[in-house]
Amino acid sequence: MAEQHRDGHQHSVDEDLAEVFRPELEAAEVLASESPDPAEPVADKKPATTDKDFFHAAGGWGALFDVAVPWLSFLAVYQLSDHNLQLALIVAIGLAAAVAVLRVFRKQPLRNIVGGFIGVLISAYIANKSGRAEDVYVPGLLTNLGYGLVYLITVLIRWPIFGVLYGMITQTGTAWRKDPAMLRGFTLATLVFVGLFGLRLAVQVPLYFAGALNALGIAKVALGPPVYALALWLSYTVLRASMPPEKWDEVRDTVTHLLRGNKK
Repeated sequence: MAEQHRDGHQHSVDEDLAEVFRPELEAAEVLASESPDPAEPVADKKPATTDKDFFHAAGGWGALFDVAVPWLSFLAVYQLSDHNLQLALIVAIGLAAAVAVLRVFRKQPLRNIVGGFIGVLISAYIANKSGRAEDVYVPGLLTNLGYGLVYLITVLIRWPIFGVLYGMITQTGTAWRKDPAMLRGFTLATLVFVGLFGLRLAVQVPLYFAGALNALGIAKVALGPPVYALALWLSYTVLRASMPPEKWDEVRDTVTHLLRGNKK
């Protein structure tokens, strides 16, 4: 009888303790349910991304503005200094260097930092050698021509460059070509940028041969960051509309991590 009383008393104490510590026990259960499986490799997982992450990784409006700074400064200094080409080139190079340093602090991918600065250097070298201010825009025209032709050819042979890059980045090879939605999406996105390069050439080439420096400079800036942002949005829209939601999430995650400079 005494033993039964002790057992009953012990059972009552255990129940009381369980009630006292119930919040802590429930919290522990929630944490345990949210913890990843120890056998599952966490390091290989990519964090999920959102549409906002995609545009932020692409550089955002701040990065687009950075692209225009050296060219706007070149045009302004050239006009205000009574056509002093060397001074205008020095100012443009200096601001391009400042933009590169700013991008380092922003921790942007190295290709964006080096590419922008090197592009300004090449343009300045060509203009300085020829002595013609409008020649500062020649590398940009040739770049648009080259990119436009390459992108167009990849579409014509049904190997759109965005799809090829996707297969290389994800190490899935040519699997995307077997998916009609992905093939259509990458083709349309590539065509958007073919249109971007073609528009730039159609506007700027006649201005270059006419020697219309001011109009050429304004056209370069206007058809640079703003139109690039529009092309990015259009390619993003056609890609998203061409794919089922789950497939789009996969593509967006991959492209976003690439733009951020992540390998994983």
